[in-house]
Amino acid sequence: MHVIALASRKGGAGKTTLASHLAVEAEAAGAGPVALVDTDPQGGLAGWWNARPAETPRWIDPAGGLPATVTAARAAGYGVLVIDTPPSVAETIAGVIAVSDLVVIPVRPSPNDLRAIGGTIELARRVRKRMVFVVSQATPRARITAEAAIALSQYGTVAPVVIHHRVDFAASMTGGATVGELDPQGRSASEVRALWAYLLNLLTEDADHAAIDARAAE
Repeated sequence: MHVIALASRKGGAGKTTLASHLAVEAEAAGAGPVALVDTDPQGGLAGWWNARPAETPRWIDPAGGLPATVTAARAAGYGVLVIDTPPSVAETIAGVIAVSDLVVIPVRPSPNDLRAIGGTIELARRVRKRMVFVVSQATPRARITAEAAIALSQYGTVAPVVIHHRVDFAASMTGGATVGELDPQGRSASEVRALWAYLLNLLTEDADHAAIDARAAE
């Protein structure tokens, strides 16, 4: 099972939007079954899921504690677990990162957002988790988007896929859907598909390396 954390100590980075969209795309791409966990007290992801008419992705309440939740999800046969985090509670974010395989850090291309990434980076590095930055809510053809990607590359891997700011993301979230479900051929849907394919490749590479290391240790 792949465990993906969406983390950013800067509010408004787009964590919940990416969490919901990646979960639905993972299910559609055959990586499921997929489950969602919301550790943010504001419950944005829970609100989206409650408004959703579709039965997938599944919902898991982490009331029993996150480590136990992850263990139970793995035992239940889930293929992907996507966890949303709050923007400001460092202890909660650190706990989520600790049980994750990949930390996805959405960053808006703005000076304030770039200056705020240090805390999230430190949390991921502290437990030696692989992290990848995703430039999100970008203005199409804006020079600052490329500048942000260059700045982020100094700290770690930057996804080659940019998620641009479009009204269809907000519209889809209101009704418990995704841009891919509302307009499968749209640009936003294409970006989400490409981002999931990239992240899955990272996760698969890590799993292959872990399997090789395990065989070598036998």
